Amino acid sequence: MKAYYEARAPEYDDWWDGTGLFAERERPGWEEERDALLALLGSLPPARTLDVACGSGYLTRHLPGAITGLDSSPTSLEIAARRLPAASFVESDALRLPFADATFDRVFTSHFYGHLEEVERRRFLGEARRVAAELVVVDSSRAHAEADEEWQPRVLNDGSRWQVYKRWFTAAGLATELGGGDVLFDGRWFVAVRA
Repeated sequence: MKAYYEARAPEYDDWWDGTGLFAERERPGWEEERDALLALLGSLPPARTLDVACGSGYLTRHLPGAITGLDSSPTSLEIAARRLPAASFVESDALRLPFADATFDRVFTSHFYGHLEEVERRRFLGEARRVAAELVVVDSSRAHAEADEEWQPRVLNDGSRWQVYKRWFTAAGLATELGGGDVLFDGRWFVAVRA
């Protein structure tokens, strides 16, 4: 996964913006739902937030408060640092967070949790709860997917091919899996839960 996201870093925003290899995809309502998700994130109360697997900072820039972004991709972190010069960034493993207990008010993660297999999920949730009282997870909605999970083939602009583990969620199902919480967003393309 680390190698895939490092290779994908320069084109990661294409997925959000519907450009590059995503320009021809049929995604009805995508832009409106994406914009509603961005507005939701901007409306969260300001908090000391750790964005785990922050990638290019596409969503990170909408989070209110003091922000620390963490990712394993140095290229993604360079892009995010240019995008958010006031934030702090750390290159590290998301399953072994290099922070003391209760360092943050909130852990935020987007489209990372759905790539984790069961043992990794348990480890991540333990780490997230260790460093912050609140967890906000944004991921892909089951409403547009044909399966709950699969190994997906993915192709990058350079023609390289990758296999990526991916899960999709109902908002209520994600809330239950996180141990309870508030559904913040329940759309065709995205779900968001605060636990």
